[in-house]
Amino acid sequence: MAGVGDKKGRKDDNGIGTAIDFVLSNAKLVLGVGGAAMLGIATLAVKRMYDRAISAPASPMKMNPSGKRSWEEPSWMGSSPRVLNKDMKSNISRSLQVLPTDQAAFETELFKPDVCKGANSSKKNQTDMKKARLRRSMQEKLFAYYMKHAVIDPREQIQAKQAAVDICTELRSFIHTRLPDMPLRDMYLSGSLYDDLQVVAADHVQLMVPLVLEKNLWSFIPGEDTIMNIPGFYLVRRENMEYFPRGSSYWDRCIVGGYLSPKIVTDNFEKVVTGSINWPAIGSILGYVIHPVVSTDTVTLEIQFDTNQRLFIDFLPLTVMGNTMLIAKPHRLEKYENMWRETFRTVETAKLRALDEEDGGCRCICLKIMKAICRFTPALSKLNSSQLINVVLHISEKEADWSQAALADRFLQVVKELIAYLEGSSLPCIFNPKVNLFSELTPEEIDELGYTLYCSLSEPETLIQTSN
Repeated sequence: MAGVGDKKGRKDDNGIGTAIDFVLSNAKLVLGVGGAAMLGIATLAVKRMYDRAISAPASPMKMNPSGKRSWEEPSWMGSSPRVLNKDMKSNISRSLQVLPTDQAAFETELFKPDVCKGANSSKKNQTDMKKARLRRSMQEKLFAYYMKHAVIDPREQIQAKQAAVDICTELRSFIHTRLPDMPLRDMYLSGSLYDDLQVVAADHVQLMVPLVLEKNLWSFIPGEDTIMNIPGFYLVRRENMEYFPRGSSYWDRCIVGGYLSPKIVTDNFEKVVTGSINWPAIGSILGYVIHPVVSTDTVTLEIQFDTNQRLFIDFLPLTVMGNTMLIAKPHRLEKYENMWRETFRTVETAKLRALDEEDGGCRCICLKIMKAICRFTPALSKLNSSQLINVVLHISEKEADWSQAALADRFLQVVKELIAYLEGSSLPCIFNPKVNLFSELTPEEIDELGYTLYCSLSEPETLIQTSN
């Protein structure tokens, strides 16, 4: 019976038992008793694994009534690779969530059929066409905005310029009559209105009042060479006091601590302009309504030359020595009130216009659009004309295409460059890189400017819709 049972078991195991017995019986001859014993133990372990595998139910996950699986791997085999722990499941779940579900995403260029390549090419062409349409749309809107909001009616410009000339004539006549010993060169009108860069309305000009300073009595000291270390500003120092004592120069009356004070110069002119001239009487003769504007920084006159049109004239003393032009426009911080500001407006506008004339570019148009946007957007009102001109000039050094067709691209580039400069809190002057044109902005103002411009990048059209 034992032999029958043995034969049946060997038949059921498909001959594996016979093979094992043969190996064990012959191992003694080759390996000896000890080696055969070790081989026998290993072979028995393999046989038990095989027996359990062929006797497992069809579904290894089927539960018996006791709640355990009816088939379990031997404990010495370790955990089954088919069983995932909780962490593994969560990791795989997260990975699966980011996998692409589109079949096309799994096709490599090598195995994609030509039809798919053609479809992708068509899709790219459609994307390019869509971008081109959006660019044309933006281009059209920018030109429409420029014509509607930036360009000033020529008739209004003529009236404003005439009013400015009339006021300048009266001031020049009065000062030469009342203060004949004051050393001044001829006053002249200046500003964006005379450079055709003013936007929205013809409402602002500067009346430049050049002082005559004796070269042997005065010198310009750059701000970076002083203890205050502030590029873009100068001290005007009185020299040779031992040979030419105080009083040798008319402007010695405006000295503070050995330096010519722009604040005192401005205060003296304010007394003349606002306190000594009968502006209502002059206005009635000229057909204007004129009155001084109370201001702490500059002397300003407001002229109403039409029913709804007003012109503001800033009375601005300046002094020139060599190629350096200084104006009496104070720094925002009171501790720098005795320093003169260096102005690059003349050379900035000259270079801008020369570049446009050279290649028929749209730099001036782009600038005027940006100026109009800043005027209509309170959050951008801290950006001035000089800063915007310098951004355009910086871009012009690395970008050659300023054609009318590239206006939309250059406009967006100006916005992006402004954001980059604001991010670094520094905008170097194109004519003197040591001068930071953002130096007078507070961190809060820089943050607000940068945030407003950054938010507009996704929808640039919002910038030209603010005034609608």
